Amino acid sequence: MDIDKENKMTSLDQTIAANTEALYARDESKSPTPAPAPAMPTPSIAVTVGATPEAEEAVCCEPIITSKGFDFYYGKKAGVRDITMDIYPCAVTAIIGPSGCGKSTFLRSINRMNDLIPNTRAAGRLAVNGQNVYEKQVNLVNLRQQVGMVFQRPNPFPKSIFDNIAYGPRLQGIRKRSRLDEIVEQCLHDAALWKEVKDELKKSALALSGGQQQRLCIARALATKPKVLLMDEPCSALDPVATGKVEELIRKLRTNYTIVIVTHNMQQAARVSDRTAFFCLGELIEYGLTRDVFTNPTNEQTEAYITGRFG
Repeated sequence: MDIDKENKMTSLDQTIAANTEALYARDESKSPTPAPAPAMPTPSIAVTVGATPEAEEAVCCEPIITSKGFDFYYGKKAGVRDITMDIYPCAVTAIIGPSGCGKSTFLRSINRMNDLIPNTRAAGRLAVNGQNVYEKQVNLVNLRQQVGMVFQRPNPFPKSIFDNIAYGPRLQGIRKRSRLDEIVEQCLHDAALWKEVKDELKKSALALSGGQQQRLCIARALATKPKVLLMDEPCSALDPVATGKVEELIRKLRTNYTIVIVTHNMQQAARVSDRTAFFCLGELIEYGLTRDVFTNPTNEQTEAYITGRFG
């Protein structure tokens, strides 16, 4: 896989940000594997790791996202190959791995954001709630309402705080002002932003701080009542204080939402996730409960990565 591919995806964020508003209203027709590392002592991470009891119980539930032998290609080059994994509801699943390993490619395949890139194709099965998202009859607008997305860099619309959140519900046909008021307030509460902006809802969203903008984007994603929330390195452009607020928010949201987060920060993955998937060179190397992946990995490549031997 081309090591520059994920960097290309990062630069694509600017294009996506500029076209997000149009995307919401889009017409519905439309290098070799590293050598295994020598045996090493069991790695440790200096943060609390482990799934919540609710997340462990969720294994007994039906998965909300199912991938079986899923491949995604940029032209003739594979972005990800043979990905098979189940993602369970009301839990946080982290995807970790070195740059260019296919993390963002897989994440953006779940709601078909990769359709914005020319000359791409998918193979295998990737389903949300039992529906293969790559079937021709899939309504992309409905899919992206069910599977929300938060990007690496905050990308609020050049509108007021209120209009940013009300945009999705208005597209869904909600016009009554009192109902829109309720949705905006609830989403801002859920995103832990209401107290900071409740008296400035007419203020431009672009005037908010970076951390506030990212929480606003989370609130905007929640406004369409998604079942799944995808987060592509949501804290990479934030300072430590803002990062802490977003992480706290993720922990709260997992009660009602399925969250899939891509992160280069292994400590962050350990802090916020219930399950962790390790990708390398486009392949899924290991997937399991976060505490097991970080404290007792079964694969030597996983152990080498989380102990800093490569990546």
